[in-house]
Amino acid sequence: MEFKHVSVLLEEAVNGLSIKKDGIYIDGTLGGAGHSKEIVKKLDGGRLIGIDQDTNAIKKANEELEDFKDKITIVHDNFKNIKKIVDDLGINGVDGVLLDLGVSSHQLDIGERGFSYNQDAYLDMRMNPEQKFSAWDIVNNYSKKDLFRIIKDYGEERWASRIAEFIVNERNENAINTTEELVEVIKKAIPKGARKDGPHPAKRTFQAIRIEVNQELEILKDTIIDITSILNPKGRISIITFHSLEDRIVKKTFKELNLECICPPELPVCVCNKKRELKIITRKPILPSKEELENNPRSRSAKLRIAEKV
Repeated sequence: MEFKHVSVLLEEAVNGLSIKKDGIYIDGTLGGAGHSKEIVKKLDGGRLIGIDQDTNAIKKANEELEDFKDKITIVHDNFKNIKKIVDDLGINGVDGVLLDLGVSSHQLDIGERGFSYNQDAYLDMRMNPEQKFSAWDIVNNYSKKDLFRIIKDYGEERWASRIAEFIVNERNENAINTTEELVEVIKKAIPKGARKDGPHPAKRTFQAIRIEVNQELEILKDTIIDITSILNPKGRISIITFHSLEDRIVKKTFKELNLECICPPELPVCVCNKKRELKIITRKPILPSKEELENNPRSRSAKLRIAEKV
Protein backbone atom coordinates (compact mmCIF):
# COMPACT_ATOMS: atom_id res chain seq x y z
CA MET A 1 0.00 0.00 0.00
CA GLU A 2 1.17 3.53 -0.78
CA PHE A 3 2.35 5.42 2.29
CA LYS A 4 -0.29 8.05 3.01
CA HIS A 5 -0.22 10.32 6.02
CA VAL A 6 -2.03 13.61 6.51
CA SER A 7 0.06 15.91 8.70
CA VAL A 8 -1.99 17.39 11.53
CA LEU A 9 -1.67 21.04 12.63
CA LEU A 10 0.83 21.44 9.81
CA GLU A 11 1.02 25.22 9.57
CA GLU A 12 0.69 25.78 13.31
CA ALA A 13 3.43 23.31 14.28
CA VAL A 14 5.93 24.51 11.66
CA ASN A 15 5.28 28.21 12.31
CA GLY A 16 5.62 27.48 16.01
CA LEU A 17 9.29 26.65 15.42
CA SER A 18 9.94 30.26 14.35
CA ILE A 19 12.29 28.97 11.66
CA LYS A 20 15.54 30.75 10.77
CA LYS A 21 16.55 30.11 7.18
CA ASP A 22 20.09 29.08 8.18
CA GLY A 23 19.06 27.06 11.24
CA ILE A 24 19.29 23.35 12.02
CA TYR A 25 15.96 21.61 12.65
CA ILE A 26 14.89 18.09 13.56
CA ASP A 27 11.66 16.34 12.65
CA GLY A 28 11.73 13.48 15.12
CA THR A 29 8.70 11.77 13.56
CA LEU A 30 9.11 11.92 9.77
CA GLY A 31 5.96 9.97 8.88
CA GLY A 32 4.93 11.04 5.38
CA ALA A 33 7.35 14.01 5.54
CA GLY A 34 4.53 16.58 5.53
CA HIS A 35 5.97 18.66 8.36
CA SER A 36 9.52 18.12 7.10
CA LYS A 37 8.71 19.41 3.64
CA GLU A 38 7.27 22.63 5.04
CA ILE A 39 10.30 23.11 7.29
CA VAL A 40 12.86 22.51 4.55
CA LYS A 41 11.08 24.91 2.19
CA LYS A 42 11.90 27.69 4.64
CA LEU A 43 15.61 26.85 4.80
CA ASP A 44 18.38 28.59 2.89
CA GLY A 45 21.74 27.47 4.16
CA GLY A 46 20.10 25.53 6.97
CA ARG A 47 19.64 21.79 7.47
CA LEU A 48 16.86 19.38 8.38
CA ILE A 49 17.46 16.11 10.20
CA GLY A 50 14.56 13.67 9.83
CA ILE A 51 14.18 10.73 12.21
CA ASP A 52 11.79 7.78 12.08
CA GLN A 53 11.86 4.19 13.29
CA ASP A 54 9.45 3.02 10.58
CA THR A 55 11.31 1.85 7.46
CA ASN A 56 8.24 2.58 5.31
CA ALA A 57 8.30 6.18 6.54
CA ILE A 58 12.00 6.47 5.72
CA LYS A 59 11.39 5.25 2.17
CA LYS A 60 8.47 7.64 1.68
CA ALA A 61 10.40 10.58 3.15
CA ASN A 62 13.31 10.01 0.77
CA GLU A 63 10.85 10.17 -2.14
CA GLU A 64 8.99 13.23 -0.87
CA LEU A 65 12.15 15.16 -0.04
CA GLU A 66 14.13 14.24 -3.15
CA ASP A 67 14.17 17.85 -4.38
CA PHE A 68 15.68 18.99 -1.08
CA LYS A 69 18.26 16.24 -0.56
CA ASP A 70 21.11 18.75 -0.31
CA LYS A 71 19.43 20.17 2.82
CA ILE A 72 18.40 16.98 4.64
CA THR A 73 19.82 14.08 6.60
CA ILE A 74 17.49 11.15 7.24
CA VAL A 75 18.16 8.78 10.13
CA HIS A 76 16.48 5.43 10.81
CA ASP A 77 16.17 5.49 14.59
CA ASN A 78 13.88 6.29 17.51
CA PHE A 79 13.67 9.92 18.61
CA LYS A 80 14.47 8.77 22.14
CA ASN A 81 18.09 8.60 20.91
CA ILE A 82 18.07 12.22 19.72
CA LYS A 83 21.11 13.28 21.75
CA LYS A 84 23.24 10.45 20.36
CA ILE A 85 21.98 11.11 16.82
CA VAL A 86 22.98 14.78 17.03
CA ASP A 87 26.32 13.87 18.60
CA ASP A 88 27.06 11.28 15.90
CA LEU A 89 26.36 13.91 13.23
CA GLY A 90 28.81 16.27 14.89
CA ILE A 91 26.18 18.92 15.62
CA ASN A 92 26.66 21.14 18.67
CA GLY A 93 23.12 22.52 18.89
CA VAL A 94 19.84 22.75 16.99
CA ASP A 95 17.33 25.55 16.48
CA GLY A 96 14.11 23.57 16.65
CA VAL A 97 12.60 20.10 17.10
CA LEU A 98 9.16 18.87 16.07
CA LEU A 99 7.48 15.70 17.37
CA ASP A 100 4.18 14.43 15.96
CA LEU A 101 3.37 11.67 18.42
CA GLY A 102 1.19 8.60 18.11
CA VAL A 103 0.34 6.32 15.22
CA SER A 104 0.40 7.60 11.64
CA SER A 105 -2.47 7.40 9.15
CA HIS A 106 -0.43 4.92 7.13
CA GLN A 107 0.14 2.63 10.10
CA LEU A 108 -3.60 2.62 10.80
CA ASP A 109 -4.60 2.08 7.19
CA ILE A 110 -2.25 -0.73 6.23
CA GLY A 111 -3.90 -3.82 7.69
CA GLU A 112 -0.83 -6.00 8.07
CA ARG A 113 0.69 -3.65 10.67
CA GLY A 114 -2.00 -4.68 13.16
CA PHE A 115 -2.68 -1.20 14.56
CA SER A 116 -6.34 -1.00 13.58
CA TYR A 117 -9.31 -2.65 15.24
CA ASN A 118 -11.23 -2.20 11.96
CA GLN A 119 -9.00 -4.46 9.87
CA ASP A 120 -8.11 -8.08 10.57
CA ALA A 121 -4.39 -8.71 10.80
CA TYR A 122 -1.75 -10.43 12.89
CA LEU A 123 -1.32 -8.77 16.30
CA ASP A 124 1.71 -6.59 15.59
CA MET A 125 1.57 -2.81 16.36
CA ARG A 126 5.35 -2.30 16.11
CA MET A 127 6.30 1.16 14.87
CA ASN A 128 9.74 -0.25 14.18
CA PRO A 129 9.19 -3.44 12.13
CA GLU A 130 12.68 -4.61 13.09
CA GLN A 131 11.70 -4.77 16.78
CA LYS A 132 10.99 -8.31 17.97
CA PHE A 133 8.51 -7.54 20.77
CA SER A 134 4.95 -7.14 19.44
CA ALA A 135 1.31 -6.88 20.52
CA TRP A 136 1.06 -10.67 20.28
CA ASP A 137 3.57 -11.01 23.14
CA ILE A 138 1.56 -8.70 25.38
CA VAL A 139 -1.83 -10.28 24.67
CA ASN A 140 -0.60 -13.85 25.01
CA ASN A 141 2.14 -13.60 27.63
CA TYR A 142 1.41 -10.74 30.04
CA SER A 143 -0.10 -11.68 33.38
CA LYS A 144 -3.70 -10.72 34.14
CA LYS A 145 -2.37 -8.10 36.57
CA ASP A 146 -0.10 -6.50 33.96
CA LEU A 147 -2.81 -6.57 31.28
CA PHE A 148 -5.14 -4.78 33.69
CA ARG A 149 -2.44 -2.23 34.49
CA ILE A 150 -1.68 -1.19 30.92
CA ILE A 151 -5.33 -1.23 29.77
CA LYS A 152 -6.32 0.84 32.79
CA ASP A 153 -3.36 3.24 32.79
CA TYR A 154 -2.67 3.63 29.07
CA GLY A 155 -6.18 3.10 27.74
CA GLU A 156 -8.09 4.72 30.60
CA GLU A 157 -10.59 1.91 30.07
CA ARG A 158 -13.27 1.49 32.77
CA TRP A 159 -13.70 -2.20 31.86
CA ALA A 160 -9.97 -2.97 32.09
CA SER A 161 -10.39 -5.67 34.75
CA ARG A 162 -12.99 -7.61 32.77
CA ILE A 163 -11.06 -7.25 29.52
CA ALA A 164 -7.88 -8.57 31.14
CA GLU A 165 -9.83 -11.47 32.65
CA PHE A 166 -11.50 -12.36 29.34
CA ILE A 167 -8.17 -12.21 27.47
CA VAL A 168 -6.54 -14.61 29.92
CA ASN A 169 -9.53 -16.99 29.81
CA GLU A 170 -9.54 -16.98 26.01
CA ARG A 171 -5.82 -17.57 25.57
CA ASN A 172 -5.96 -20.47 28.05
CA GLU A 173 -8.04 -22.21 25.39
CA ASN A 174 -6.40 -20.85 22.25
CA ALA A 175 -3.75 -18.24 21.47
CA ILE A 176 -5.14 -14.86 20.39
CA ASN A 177 -3.33 -14.26 17.10
CA THR A 178 -5.22 -11.56 15.22
CA THR A 179 -6.78 -8.15 15.75
CA GLU A 180 -10.21 -9.55 14.93
CA GLU A 181 -9.88 -12.25 17.57
CA LEU A 182 -8.85 -9.65 20.15
CA VAL A 183 -11.74 -7.35 19.20
CA GLU A 184 -14.20 -10.22 19.74
CA VAL A 185 -12.77 -10.92 23.20
CA ILE A 186 -13.05 -7.23 24.13
CA LYS A 187 -16.65 -7.08 22.91
CA LYS A 188 -17.53 -10.09 25.05
CA ALA A 189 -15.89 -8.46 28.08
CA ILE A 190 -17.73 -5.14 27.82
CA PRO A 191 -21.45 -5.39 28.69
CA LYS A 192 -23.75 -4.86 25.74
CA GLY A 193 -25.33 -1.75 27.22
CA ALA A 194 -21.91 -0.10 27.61
CA ARG A 195 -21.10 -0.73 23.95
CA LYS A 196 -24.01 1.33 22.63
CA ASP A 197 -22.45 4.75 23.11
CA GLY A 198 -19.00 6.23 22.67
CA PRO A 199 -16.06 5.09 20.51
CA HIS A 200 -15.40 1.58 19.21
CA PRO A 201 -15.25 -0.79 22.22
CA ALA A 202 -11.72 -1.88 21.33
CA LYS A 203 -10.29 1.62 20.82
CA ARG A 204 -8.91 2.17 24.32
CA THR A 205 -7.48 -1.34 24.67
CA PHE A 206 -5.74 -1.15 21.29
CA GLN A 207 -4.31 2.25 22.25
CA ALA A 208 -3.00 0.81 25.51
CA ILE A 209 -1.34 -2.17 23.85
CA ARG A 210 0.22 0.01 21.15
CA ILE A 211 1.68 2.35 23.77
CA GLU A 212 3.14 -0.60 25.68
CA VAL A 213 4.61 -2.22 22.55
CA ASN A 214 6.41 0.98 21.56
CA GLN A 215 7.10 2.34 25.07
CA GLU A 216 5.60 5.64 23.90
CA LEU A 217 4.94 7.24 27.28
CA GLU A 218 7.98 5.80 29.00
CA ILE A 219 10.40 7.66 26.74
CA LEU A 220 8.53 10.95 26.38
CA LYS A 221 9.65 12.93 29.44
CA ASP A 222 13.32 11.98 29.06
CA THR A 223 13.16 12.83 25.35
CA ILE A 224 11.80 16.33 26.09
CA ILE A 225 14.62 16.87 28.61
CA ASP A 226 17.18 15.66 26.06
CA ILE A 227 15.72 17.92 23.35
CA THR A 228 15.94 20.89 25.70
CA SER A 229 19.61 20.13 26.33
CA ILE A 230 20.49 20.22 22.60
CA LEU A 231 18.47 23.35 21.73
CA ASN A 232 20.33 26.56 21.05
CA PRO A 233 19.12 29.66 22.96
CA LYS A 234 15.75 30.75 21.48
CA GLY A 235 15.44 27.30 19.87
CA ARG A 236 11.95 25.89 19.95
CA ILE A 237 10.20 22.57 20.46
CA SER A 238 6.77 21.81 18.95
CA ILE A 239 4.99 18.69 20.16
CA ILE A 240 1.70 17.35 18.81
CA THR A 241 -0.11 14.85 21.04
CA PHE A 242 -3.22 12.77 20.40
CA HIS A 243 -4.42 11.66 23.81
CA SER A 244 -4.56 13.01 27.33
CA LEU A 245 -1.75 10.86 28.70
CA GLU A 246 0.79 12.23 26.21
CA ASP A 247 -0.47 15.79 26.59
CA ARG A 248 -0.27 15.56 30.38
CA ILE A 249 3.40 14.49 30.22
CA VAL A 250 4.29 17.28 27.76
CA LYS A 251 2.45 19.91 29.80
CA LYS A 252 4.00 18.77 33.10
CA THR A 253 7.54 18.48 31.70
CA PHE A 254 7.36 21.90 30.04
CA LYS A 255 6.16 23.32 33.36
CA GLU A 256 9.02 21.69 35.30
CA LEU A 257 11.61 23.00 32.83
CA ASN A 258 9.99 26.44 33.04
CA LEU A 259 10.49 26.68 36.82
CA GLU A 260 13.22 28.89 38.25
CA CYS A 261 13.23 27.30 41.68
CA ILE A 262 11.96 24.01 43.14
CA CYS A 263 12.81 24.67 46.79
CA PRO A 264 10.10 24.08 49.42
CA PRO A 265 8.15 27.35 49.92
CA GLU A 266 9.08 27.49 53.63
CA LEU A 267 12.78 28.05 52.83
CA PRO A 268 13.75 31.77 53.11
CA VAL A 269 16.27 31.59 50.23
CA CYS A 270 16.77 29.38 47.18
CA VAL A 271 19.25 26.55 47.70
CA CYS A 272 18.33 24.28 44.79
CA ASN A 273 20.34 26.24 42.18
CA LYS A 274 17.85 25.21 39.51
CA LYS A 275 17.83 27.37 36.40
CA ARG A 276 14.88 27.99 34.12
CA GLU A 277 15.43 26.10 30.87
CA LEU A 278 12.26 26.61 28.84
CA LYS A 279 9.80 29.42 28.29
CA ILE A 280 6.30 28.14 27.54
CA ILE A 281 4.93 29.73 24.37
CA THR A 282 1.49 28.10 24.43
CA ARG A 283 -0.17 28.50 27.82
CA LYS A 284 -3.09 26.56 26.35
CA PRO A 285 -2.63 23.96 23.61
CA ILE A 286 -3.35 24.89 19.99
CA LEU A 287 -6.22 22.81 18.59
CA PRO A 288 -7.15 21.97 14.98
CA SER A 289 -9.33 24.49 13.17
CA LYS A 290 -12.91 23.72 12.20
CA GLU A 291 -11.76 23.41 8.59
CA GLU A 292 -9.04 20.89 9.48
CA LEU A 293 -11.49 18.84 11.54
CA GLU A 294 -13.82 18.67 8.55
CA ASN A 295 -11.03 17.67 6.17
CA ASN A 296 -9.28 15.25 8.52
CA PRO A 297 -11.45 13.75 11.30
CA ARG A 298 -8.38 11.98 12.73
CA SER A 299 -7.10 15.38 13.87
CA ARG A 300 -9.93 15.81 16.39
CA SER A 301 -7.90 14.81 19.45
CA ALA A 302 -4.68 16.62 18.44
CA LYS A 303 -3.09 19.23 20.70
CA LEU A 304 0.01 21.30 19.99
CA ARG A 305 2.28 22.71 22.69
CA ILE A 306 5.32 24.89 22.01
CA ALA A 307 8.21 25.97 24.22
CA GLU A 308 11.40 27.97 23.72
CA LYS A 309 14.91 27.48 25.13
CA VAL A 310 15.88 30.24 27.52
